[in-house]
Amino acid sequence: MSVVKVTNLTKKFGEFTALDRVNLEVNSGEVIGFIGPNGAGKSTTIRVLLGILKASEGEVKIFDQDAWGDAVEIHKRVAYVPGDVNLWPNLTGGEVIDLFVKLRGTHDKSRREELIKKFNLDPTKKCRTYSKGNRQKVALIAAFSSDADLYILDEPTSGLDPLMEQVFQECVKDVKSKGKSVILSSHILSEVEKLCDKVAIIRQGSMIETGTLDELRHLTRTQILVKTKQPITKLNELNGIHEIEETDQGLSFQVDTEEMDEAIRHISQFGIVKLESAPPTLEDLFMRHYEGTATGDTGVGGVI
Repeated sequence: MSVVKVTNLTKKFGEFTALDRVNLEVNSGEVIGFIGPNGAGKSTTIRVLLGILKASEGEVKIFDQDAWGDAVEIHKRVAYVPGDVNLWPNLTGGEVIDLFVKLRGTHDKSRREELIKKFNLDPTKKCRTYSKGNRQKVALIAAFSSDADLYILDEPTSGLDPLMEQVFQECVKDVKSKGKSVILSSHILSEVEKLCDKVAIIRQGSMIETGTLDELRHLTRTQILVKTKQPITKLNELNGIHEIEETDQGLSFQVDTEEMDEAIRHISQFGIVKLESAPPTLEDLFMRHYEGTATGDTGVGGVI
């Protein structure tokens, strides 16, 4: 069942087209990773989903309702965590959590207490005393304490230490196991890789690739480390071979997936002693999509 269906979404600000015919679909119990460089249109898409911005063209449906016209009803079933959380400075963390949860019409005290303990948050402190990481914890606890059907998480682990990131990942897996849907935007690509069923890559306002990790890995290269009895020759003459390098452990190179068979056939004639292959990661996928772009947003640190 489709929870989110975005069809040919276009958003213009004057003459500038921020989103150009974007299509996105999220089904029940599905976690989708949404990645792209700064200015790609990811945050604009999320604002349209939340009913903060109105689409210039196209259709945006959440729970079969219009994201703009039915925003109030939709928000009763949606939990949102931004990348930079601002809280009421004179309220305690616990008071803010209770306020957010009650606004959604649900209040599971045992779940609230469990999450406060897991995220190691002191809920009695005033929000003005919290660090960025603790403000993120408040928003995450409030989101996962509520019984939402769709979680929209925009850089949700910004400011969290690795231990807390692990707690966050457990929370996402938990809501997924209950059939809830999650849209996760994250610059931590290993996090997206661990959690997401599908990945949507947006660039310059257009969706350039959407699919499962397995479907998208045909676009990436596999890292090979090989040691042979005789020196390997003419490897650089094969198609799809990249970044050949001699190391202490052996010969290292990357190979395009479609050329893997030919590469293995070639190196096997030199007497393989050791062969290691590392499957392509989401980071490899991302870098392949953006390498050589004119915008300069090719680094992982630029992902939003």
